[in-house]
Amino acid sequence: MAQILLVDDEKVARTLYADFLTGAGHQVVSAASTADAHTALASQKFDLVVTDLIFPQSDGMELLQSVKSRYPGCEVLVITALDKVEPAVRAIKSGASDYLVKPVTPEVLAQAVVRALTQNSLLKEHEALRRYVTLLEAGQRIATTLERDRLIETASAGFLSLCAADAAALFIRDEDALTLAGWAGAPEDGREALTSVLTPLVSTALAAHPRFGRELELTEAHGPYDTAFLLPAIDGDTQLGAVVLLFTGDIPDAGVEAGAYLARHLSLALKNLGRFAEVEDLVYLDDLTHLFNSRYLELVLDKEFKNSTKDAKPFSLLFLDLDYFKSVNDTHGHVVGSKLLVEVARVLKGCVRDNDIVCRWGGDEYVLLLRGTDSGGALKVAERIRRAVESHRFLAREGFGLNITTCIGIATWPEHAQDKDTLLDFADRAMYRGKKGSRNIIYMASKGLEATPAARHQTQPPEE
Repeated sequence: MAQILLVDDEKVARTLYADFLTGAGHQVVSAASTADAHTALASQKFDLVVTDLIFPQSDGMELLQSVKSRYPGCEVLVITALDKVEPAVRAIKSGASDYLVKPVTPEVLAQAVVRALTQNSLLKEHEALRRYVTLLEAGQRIATTLERDRLIETASAGFLSLCAADAAALFIRDEDALTLAGWAGAPEDGREALTSVLTPLVSTALAAHPRFGRELELTEAHGPYDTAFLLPAIDGDTQLGAVVLLFTGDIPDAGVEAGAYLARHLSLALKNLGRFAEVEDLVYLDDLTHLFNSRYLELVLDKEFKNSTKDAKPFSLLFLDLDYFKSVNDTHGHVVGSKLLVEVARVLKGCVRDNDIVCRWGGDEYVLLLRGTDSGGALKVAERIRRAVESHRFLAREGFGLNITTCIGIATWPEHAQDKDTLLDFADRAMYRGKKGSRNIIYMASKGLEATPAARHQTQPPEE
């Protein structure tokens, strides 16, 4: 049944009510004063307090208000000789479940106790349901977030609030490295120091117990936190990340349960995030050469122009078109032609830096973005590429040993153009000038160059 605290300075009343409540199956603790009542409340948990309002040296209304503010979930039933409306209204407004005027018969007391405990039970069920719904909604928000930064923010905040933690640290495994991706709750000026001591502790714990949550042993180096609980985020045998809940006091059981639930949804979110990243990469990759495609070049150029300022370094575009590539397809077939395009891609990547962008524009055309490179530097790179393509024997391992050359057009920001479309057009025009001439040549963009015929682009074969 229920744990009941009975508070009354009259011994006869305490004995009568205690005997009746005990006979009804409840556990009863008696107190003769509000001071004794506070001591009892501090030492154990009660479902119901039955109290008088009139005490020789204290105020029962103060006890009522204290119970309702400090011990949520505990109901208060008032039994008093004050047969007046004002104190009754005041008691009800302060949170009393009922107001009974002495003398109180056992039957009336029994009904009042049942009502109070039923109300208490319903409120607890409502609160538990509300927490469950909140937890369910938080889990769904985490699991359906496909943007990394937003996932870190959403998950960190969710673990902090729903696990009753004082701070939450979210770790994500990128390739083989476990890195701290986000914080919630911890003061910003102490996060760096806390991260440096927490990261190796988490890595060691995950290596020893990769699948199960566990308490972490903290030291003075971990700041104001006394306890911590580690929750791994896993998918099968794959470790995707982890969350550390930090507490200034004891670890609450409800917090660990909520954390375990959210960790499962975090695992799903990280798994989906990885899959989404893979799909997103495929959108920007050429199927045949595995170079970036024109979509990606457009995206990168938009960023370059968005970040271009008066003091920014120049960048250049090289527009390449293979000479007489159609004859390769006509002579050896499209399968051999496709293999040659793949090998051209490898040659181009070998001629530029890692931070430069090499794209297959379509058909036998390629575009290179040379970051931080002016027109003079771009001319040197273009010549390196022209010679590399000219001297390379393509498909030698397959027994062909084909030779091919290329025309290259160069356009540089801000020297030749101030916007993306114009820069691409000028590089294309410079390349086309070489196609109309001797081929196997490089041309720099300049005003007055003939525009590339629209029909030439319309007849270009689609990306493989």
